[in-house]
Amino acid sequence: MARTLVVKATAGADSPERCAQAFTVASTAAAAGVDVSLWLTCESTWFALPGRAETFELPHSAPLGELLHVVLTTGRVTACTQCAARRDIGPGDVIPGVRIAGAAVFVEEAMTEGAQALVY
Repeated sequence: MARTLVVKATAGADSPERCAQAFTVASTAAAAGVDVSLWLTCESTWFALPGRAETFELPHSAPLGELLHVVLTTGRVTACTQCAARRDIGPGDVIPGVRIAGAAVFVEEAMTEGAQALVY
Protein backbone atom coordinates (compact mmCIF):
# COMPACT_ATOMS: atom_id res chain seq x y z
CA MET A 1 0.00 0.00 0.00
CA ALA A 2 1.31 3.48 -0.92
CA ARG A 3 1.70 5.86 1.97
CA THR A 4 0.55 9.46 1.94
CA LEU A 5 2.19 12.29 3.86
CA VAL A 6 -0.11 15.13 4.88
CA VAL A 7 1.85 18.17 6.07
CA LYS A 8 0.09 21.11 7.68
CA ALA A 9 2.12 24.32 7.73
CA THR A 10 0.80 26.74 10.34
CA ALA A 11 3.68 29.22 10.36
CA GLY A 12 4.86 31.82 7.90
CA ALA A 13 7.25 34.73 8.29
CA ASP A 14 6.16 34.85 11.97
CA SER A 15 8.11 31.62 12.64
CA PRO A 16 10.46 31.16 9.68
CA GLU A 17 12.27 28.03 10.85
CA ARG A 18 9.04 26.15 11.52
CA CYS A 19 7.67 27.32 8.18
CA ALA A 20 10.76 26.24 6.26
CA GLN A 21 10.76 22.88 8.03
CA ALA A 22 7.21 22.11 6.85
CA PHE A 23 8.00 23.03 3.24
CA THR A 24 11.34 21.17 3.34
CA VAL A 25 9.79 17.95 4.66
CA ALA A 26 6.90 18.12 2.20
CA SER A 27 9.12 18.79 -0.83
CA THR A 28 11.71 16.20 0.18
CA ALA A 29 9.02 13.55 0.49
CA ALA A 30 7.46 14.61 -2.82
CA ALA A 31 10.84 14.48 -4.58
CA ALA A 32 11.32 10.97 -3.18
CA GLY A 33 8.07 9.84 -4.77
CA VAL A 34 5.83 9.98 -1.71
CA ASP A 35 2.23 11.10 -2.26
CA VAL A 36 2.25 14.49 -0.49
CA SER A 37 -0.52 16.86 0.48
CA LEU A 38 0.71 20.22 1.83
CA TRP A 39 -1.83 22.33 3.73
CA LEU A 40 -1.23 26.06 4.07
CA THR A 41 -2.94 27.34 7.20
CA CYS A 42 -2.67 30.33 9.50
CA GLU A 43 0.20 32.60 8.37
CA SER A 44 1.45 30.13 5.75
CA THR A 45 -1.77 30.74 3.83
CA TRP A 46 -0.09 33.82 2.35
CA PHE A 47 2.22 31.50 0.37
CA ALA A 48 -0.77 30.40 -1.74
CA LEU A 49 -0.53 33.79 -3.47
CA PRO A 50 1.68 34.25 -6.54
CA GLY A 51 5.14 35.57 -5.67
CA ARG A 52 4.76 35.37 -1.89
CA ALA A 53 6.93 32.27 -1.37
CA GLU A 54 9.70 33.97 -3.33
CA THR A 55 9.83 36.80 -0.77
CA PHE A 56 10.49 34.41 2.13
CA GLU A 57 14.09 34.37 3.33
CA LEU A 58 15.81 32.14 5.86
CA PRO A 59 19.59 31.71 5.92
CA HIS A 60 20.77 28.20 5.00
CA SER A 61 17.29 27.18 3.83
CA ALA A 62 16.28 26.24 0.32
CA PRO A 63 14.20 28.93 -1.39
CA LEU A 64 10.57 28.49 -0.35
CA GLY A 65 9.33 29.14 -3.87
CA GLU A 66 11.35 26.19 -5.16
CA LEU A 67 10.11 23.91 -2.38
CA LEU A 68 6.52 24.90 -3.09
CA HIS A 69 7.04 24.26 -6.80
CA VAL A 70 8.20 20.69 -6.10
CA VAL A 71 5.04 19.94 -4.14
CA LEU A 72 2.79 21.67 -6.69
CA THR A 73 4.40 19.61 -9.46
CA THR A 74 4.19 16.21 -7.79
CA GLY A 75 1.60 16.48 -5.01
CA ARG A 76 -1.26 18.62 -3.75
CA VAL A 77 -1.29 22.05 -2.10
CA THR A 78 -4.34 23.29 -0.25
CA ALA A 79 -5.05 26.61 1.43
CA CYS A 80 -7.39 26.44 4.42
CA THR A 81 -10.85 27.84 3.67
CA GLN A 82 -11.20 29.84 6.90
CA CYS A 83 -7.58 31.00 6.88
CA ALA A 84 -7.91 32.20 3.28
CA ALA A 85 -11.19 33.97 4.02
CA ARG A 86 -9.67 35.78 7.02
CA ARG A 87 -6.99 37.12 4.65
CA ASP A 88 -9.46 37.96 1.85
CA ILE A 89 -7.90 35.29 -0.38
CA GLY A 90 -10.26 33.67 -2.85
CA PRO A 91 -9.94 30.90 -5.43
CA GLY A 92 -9.06 33.41 -8.16
CA ASP A 93 -6.16 34.80 -6.12
CA VAL A 94 -4.09 31.66 -5.56
CA ILE A 95 -1.30 30.09 -7.58
CA PRO A 96 -2.61 27.75 -10.28
CA GLY A 97 -2.83 24.27 -8.77
CA VAL A 98 -3.57 25.43 -5.23
CA ARG A 99 -7.05 24.54 -4.05
CA ILE A 100 -8.98 26.04 -1.16
CA ALA A 101 -10.63 23.49 1.12
CA GLY A 102 -11.69 23.08 4.72
CA ALA A 103 -11.30 20.89 7.75
CA ALA A 104 -13.47 18.06 6.43
CA VAL A 105 -11.07 17.52 3.51
CA PHE A 106 -8.03 17.71 5.83
CA VAL A 107 -9.54 15.13 8.18
CA GLU A 108 -10.43 12.88 5.24
CA GLU A 109 -6.85 13.00 3.94
CA ALA A 110 -5.28 12.55 7.36
CA MET A 111 -7.51 9.59 8.22
CA THR A 112 -6.99 7.74 4.95
CA GLU A 113 -5.46 4.32 5.50
CA GLY A 114 -1.68 4.59 5.20
CA ALA A 115 -1.60 8.35 5.76
CA GLN A 116 0.82 10.10 8.10
CA ALA A 117 -0.03 13.64 9.18
CA LEU A 118 2.54 16.14 10.47
CA VAL A 119 1.76 19.61 11.77
CA TYR A 120 4.38 22.35 11.86
